[in-house]
Amino acid sequence: MTITRRAILALSAAAFAAPAFAQDWPTEPVHVYVGFPAGSSPDLLARIVTEPLAEKLGQPIVVENKPGAGGVIGIQQMLANAEGGHAIGTSINGPLTTSPRLVPDLGYDVAAYIAPIALVATSPLVLAVAADSEAADLQGFVDLAKAEPGALSYGSVGQGSGAHLTAELFDAEAGVEMLHIPFTSYAEVTTSIIGHEIDAGFMAPSAAMPQVEAGKMRMLGVTSAEPFAQVPDVPVIAGNAGVPGDFKAELWNAFIAPAGTDPAVIERLNTEINAILSDETVQQKLLDMGWQAAGGSADDLAARIGADTAMWGAVIDRIEAAK
Repeated sequence: MTITRRAILALSAAAFAAPAFAQDWPTEPVHVYVGFPAGSSPDLLARIVTEPLAEKLGQPIVVENKPGAGGVIGIQQMLANAEGGHAIGTSINGPLTTSPRLVPDLGYDVAAYIAPIALVATSPLVLAVAADSEAADLQGFVDLAKAEPGALSYGSVGQGSGAHLTAELFDAEAGVEMLHIPFTSYAEVTTSIIGHEIDAGFMAPSAAMPQVEAGKMRMLGVTSAEPFAQVPDVPVIAGNAGVPGDFKAELWNAFIAPAGTDPAVIERLNTEINAILSDETVQQKLLDMGWQAAGGSADDLAARIGADTAMWGAVIDRIEAAK
């Protein structure tokens, strides 16, 4: 479903023409829109937070799964159902940072239509190769890539995916050139790495770990700024093998609301979500799924959206210039 700019603005204005005070909100069940199917990672992240959040708010929370367009449909549906002020959403980073460049007729402007609430969790990617790869470590991999530009291939889960853009960022920062082979799932990427159809892939640690534990793959580096707790022995890419020390590429998940939401409601939601994320049981649940609990202010999330939009926009510019 694509909704027009005029429709979104009208709905947002209607939803918050008479804003409720935070202490009186919510007055009915809250609907949380998730742009992915039930059982997916974004869906499970949302439910880990919304279960205790419902208790704190004193109203039921209904998770509305609206999959499609890489999470974009979920945001569109949140905006389309904004009337009444009880619709919020969760989103991965793509629909808020790269989709404005990659999805035609997006139907919303992030800065104009979205109110950040709180960053929930982050997850790095790992550079994975076959266990018998000639590259013993990150330096060896970079050396191989530099020796014959374009000879090494990597797989991703599709054009414009986080895995694809991360690899392109790595190419630029490491000064190498690799051949991109898009797939539709991490399972296909790992199978192709193990079968030596491609040389490498950037993927979620949880996607690589089963094959690493089976002795079929190795992880050469992680894209977070610091070692990641799920794979603590995997070195960070930043500052190694000639890659600049500020190299960082992470997936993330966040709570958002329609623009125009009462700031006091945003503040209350932010406070409650941060309290939930500080719970060690919740942190462990997230880590077991391959995510690091985050948190922070709504302004922190807004800054993250802006910084990542600029970073990935530059990567997309380089890709388009090379066509």
